[in-house]
Amino acid sequence: MLELDTSIEGKMACFGTLRDKVDQHGYHFGGGWDYDKGSFDSILHREAGETIYLRVPFEVHDGELDDFNTSIKFKKPYVIKHVVNTGLDPDSSSLISGSFNQFQEPLDRDAEIRDKSRWEIAGELAIEEILQYLE
Repeated sequence: MLELDTSIEGKMACFGTLRDKVDQHGYHFGGGWDYDKGSFDSILHREAGETIYLRVPFEVHDGELDDFNTSIKFKKPYVIKHVVNTGLDPDSSSLISGSFNQFQEPLDRDAEIRDKSRWEIAGELAIEEILQYLE
């Protein structure tokens, strides 16, 4: 994980409005959310079984995340790298389990990030896309 020092940390936004705007820039509301916290995620790079993500976490300041008008406050963003097996899953026990679980778990959810300065710059530039919509 590579933490980024940007001006987004501590900034406030309306969740629903911002979600709709940053979706146009390839950001997605992260899957591991709760009613009091979440993140916007974006893919910076994908090649073979490696994906480098920008994660911009936030906490709820007022409301709950299932409400469009919820006020959110950003925390420190970071870049993370996932590595997945691009071949067949050797642990798959049957055709039935494969039909119900088509996605494999990452081999490494926090793989080493090489060329850190490259991804720091890429992450900081990507965050500028969000900053343009903040108060």
